Amino acid sequence: MLDAAYKEGIRTFMCTTHDRVNEICDYFREHKAQYPDYTFYPCMPYAHKYANAVTEYGMLEALKKFLPEEGSLGAMLKGGMALANKDIEKILQLLVDAEMKMFRGLNTPVIFLQNVITDLFLGLNLKPVLRMFHDHVRNAYGAEPGYITMNLPKLLDVLDELGIENPVVCSNINKIGFRMCGGIPAYEQAIAQRRFRPVAMSVLASGAIAPQEAIDYVCQQPRIESIVFGASSRANIRHTKQLIDELTLAPQ
Repeated sequence: MLDAAYKEGIRTFMCTTHDRVNEICDYFREHKAQYPDYTFYPCMPYAHKYANAVTEYGMLEALKKFLPEEGSLGAMLKGGMALANKDIEKILQLLVDAEMKMFRGLNTPVIFLQNVITDLFLGLNLKPVLRMFHDHVRNAYGAEPGYITMNLPKLLDVLDELGIENPVVCSNINKIGFRMCGGIPAYEQAIAQRRFRPVAMSVLASGAIAPQEAIDYVCQQPRIESIVFGASSRANIRHTKQLIDELTLAPQ
């Protein structure tokens, strides 16, 4: 599927850190000459993986299981202290470092915080953790931090408050308001007036909107930089990309 997307001119793969992605990363490292301009957009932490591990092993053992190999003893001690102190910032930093290991040697210009985590921090008012993620991604990986959310207006308010300028934010953007907390008018106003780099996902609203109608709506919104979509065949990839190209260039 990634080869099919590549042949259609798509050069970026946005993915979680599922174990199978590690195999994909190994393949791309081994065949870098075939994909000289390929980029990955990792999304982390992979919440389901940790939830399952905590159920099976307990909190501390689950954390140890996913720590980086290098300096593992020190990392374990640091992780244990973080748990003892309920220091969420240290725990998140450890998990980001652990999950980024699978992308070593690959181009990762943007690293996204998963919406499950982003929106949890918003709901618990843990604003400093969002700032920590921003600083750690930039300092440790020289990448742009990105945020995935189901509540775009609220997240932009918080990022403004934290002094995070022109952030990369991925959120549901579709014409029926599917999983768009705050409502369509608030999203349209934010996209038109606020300074951030919007990435649209769930544009088809899980199949509730026909592709041409769905992409036409998204392409009418100003300043959307990217559209994330899933696909099950090369024909599907080609059709979706053609629609995006045509409707992006169409007069508004």
